[in-house]
Amino acid sequence: MENLIVSQIKHWWISLLLGILFVVMGIWVVLTPIASYVTLSIFFSAVIFTSGIFGIIFSIANKERIRGWVWHLIGSVLDLVIGVILLLYPALSMIVLPFVVGFWFMFTGFSVIGISGEFKAMGWKSSGWGIAFGILTILFALLLIINPLIGAATIVYMTAMGFFTLGFFKIYMAFQLKKLNSLIE
Repeated sequence: MENLIVSQIKHWWISLLLGILFVVMGIWVVLTPIASYVTLSIFFSAVIFTSGIFGIIFSIANKERIRGWVWHLIGSVLDLVIGVILLLYPALSMIVLPFVVGFWFMFTGFSVIGISGEFKAMGWKSSGWGIAFGILTILFALLLIINPLIGAATIVYMTAMGFFTLGFFKIYMAFQLKKLNSLIE
């Protein structure tokens, strides 16, 4: 468990970059609600693709330090494959967007809760925020999955909220890891 924390501390900036990417996506979605559904399907595909690439790099770079790194790698490969499929078939992406976004947010929300649980096990008092961000991400995911017709109509705003919660968690985690990095060096 400690190996996961040490490796994430070393590469804290990856979490920051992903967090900024997710927040920027959330802002863009809110500012362009009419045009964003079509464009959102393409951009969301690109974000999943990019997240997969960064996750794969992170997993491989830290395979010596992270116990269970294969699970992170599997999730990242899944992100990459889904991103490629959706980029190749944008019409399919528009049709299944509420489900893809919902399941992707759900998977990511559970991952956030898992990471926060590891932080909590290490005694971090502020790990509850990560758990809260994970729960919020899962709630937005369920709203999209349970009612895809309404989800298609409101996906712009639900997706923005999902991006914001996930982005703020990644940014929050990056600064927590950076603090620890400065203590270790």
